[in-house]
Amino acid sequence: MDRFLVKGARGCSVGKGPREQLGRKRALEHSEDGQERESEPENGRENLEKKTSVMADPSVGGYRWQQIKAEGLDCDYAVLFGRAEADGLFQELEREVEYFTGDLSKVQVFGKWHSIPRKQATYGDSGLSYTFSGLTLSPKPWIPVTERIRDRVSRATGHNFNFVLVNRYQDGHDHIGEHRDDERELAPRSPIASVSFGACRDFCLRHRDSRGKKPSRDVASVKLQLAHGSILLMNYPTNIYWYHSLPVRKKVRAPRINLTFRTIASPGK
Repeated sequence: MDRFLVKGARGCSVGKGPREQLGRKRALEHSEDGQERESEPENGRENLEKKTSVMADPSVGGYRWQQIKAEGLDCDYAVLFGRAEADGLFQELEREVEYFTGDLSKVQVFGKWHSIPRKQATYGDSGLSYTFSGLTLSPKPWIPVTERIRDRVSRATGHNFNFVLVNRYQDGHDHIGEHRDDERELAPRSPIASVSFGACRDFCLRHRDSRGKKPSRDVASVKLQLAHGSILLMNYPTNIYWYHSLPVRKKVRAPRINLTFRTIASPGK
């Protein structure tokens, strides 16, 4: 799969990940074939499009974390699954996930119902519900493949998750518009872990003050590509200030499956 890229943007920095106190740091440059090699600063300046800080933490499997930061944006990125394991999980997801049909495959936008331009499913603990875009969803019980991915995410991040939204994009025509994952059911300040399998797609983030025909401020957007088998951890307060989207990319012909793990507050809390 394509390598992970951090596109250059004003105010966007790349640094240490969530295990920084346990690891060591060194700069890496990603080559065109996706391999990592040590590099020296160019003219004494850090090239933020190519360099990252790397942490090796044996307690979480030695994952190398990159931190993506901008004003009000705090995300961590790592490759969570090797190529062979990611390929196997993708195929298992293709076989086992049961996606919504009928009314559950539609969303409400400005009072009108539209077919979702992708497939969706939810899995999680019993007794939970999640409302977004006019839909209230009760998750299906965990299946083995979503449990395995969830448990790996928990070990790598130190966070426990009780709900996952699965989105399947058939090709570059399937997409999701700008939105924030800020529903009231989510536990306060809890991160959202986005795990990707399959084709690389542009993942775009835009500050809330830079939206609309007459934005109040000019805050540079951030565009990422997430690798097959990777995780993007969106930490507080990212979903307060930043909208994210997966725009149409007509040249992409391969499918992508994305799982966003969340922590939903138990009823009554």
